[in-house]
Amino acid sequence: MVRAQTWILAKHFNGFPKESDFQLKEEELPEPKAGEVLLEALFLSVDPYMRPFSRVRMKEGDVMIGTQVAKVVQSRNAAFPVGAHVVSRGGWRTHTVSDGSDLVPVMPDWPRDVSLSLALGTVGMPGLTALYGIEEVLELKSGETLLVNAAAGAVGSVAGQMAKMKGCRVVGSAGSDAKVAFLKELGFDEAFNYKTVASLEEALKKAAPDGYDCFFENVGGPFSSVAMSQMKDFGRIAVCGSISTYNDTEVQTGPYPQMTMIVKQLKMEGFMQSRWEPKHPESLRRLMGWLKEGKLQSREHITKGFENMPAAFMGMLRGENTGKAIVEV
Repeated sequence: MVRAQTWILAKHFNGFPKESDFQLKEEELPEPKAGEVLLEALFLSVDPYMRPFSRVRMKEGDVMIGTQVAKVVQSRNAAFPVGAHVVSRGGWRTHTVSDGSDLVPVMPDWPRDVSLSLALGTVGMPGLTALYGIEEVLELKSGETLLVNAAAGAVGSVAGQMAKMKGCRVVGSAGSDAKVAFLKELGFDEAFNYKTVASLEEALKKAAPDGYDCFFENVGGPFSSVAMSQMKDFGRIAVCGSISTYNDTEVQTGPYPQMTMIVKQLKMEGFMQSRWEPKHPESLRRLMGWLKEGKLQSREHITKGFENMPAAFMGMLRGENTGKAIVEV
């Protein structure tokens, strides 16, 4: 028997999460049956999507949802031998018994000098989200100007770098001066702290006087309304997040400027990386290749200790992380 620690949703969030909304429990796991494996978590991801998904997909007492990189420590499944590393949707658990249906093997030639935690970030779901947003949704072209908000986060920082690789002008917004400095290190042409500018509209105009061809949208709320007015005619907007609204007690219904969208003939499309799942293996190889070549930089905000999962989650929602937020068990 293995004793596993598990974080559950003790109480549905009312606004911003509180420590009392989470409960740490222990449970004894049975030995794996035929076709099953026992996993030990190495790294766990905390992501913005967990906040809205907890509202619509979880009930009180459920294990907190989430993704982890885990090691197979016992196996009765030939597809996942002992010692193999996998990405699992096991949630906030130190150990999990799985039948293998929700497991994705980490690429077999994963370089030894690259941390496996990046399978939850730049060479994982966030990296794929950035890649598909840039190439499939926006179809970004050389010479165009891209706006990225939450640009110092796991998705935005990769999206901006990809745009630079394609020969684009990139403007990023972030929530601290340190994050703005990080964006400049990544090669963003312009970057600003949206919390300290006197006028968001003026900051956007100054960064790109001729307007924006494309907008990689991670934030939602008032920022989006102001940004849309700065779009060029026939501009394209890829929407993969709305973090500014996730802790609202009531779902926002706007205020998107419909007349701006009509007059400028803008195209706005929501997306999730799972739409292109058949392309994931090749896309992950591309991401790893760019990382090894030095074309793609990665930064992680690592919190150590499984007991600190709620703190890491709430810190991410407050914007304390630069790059991908990870918990190391």
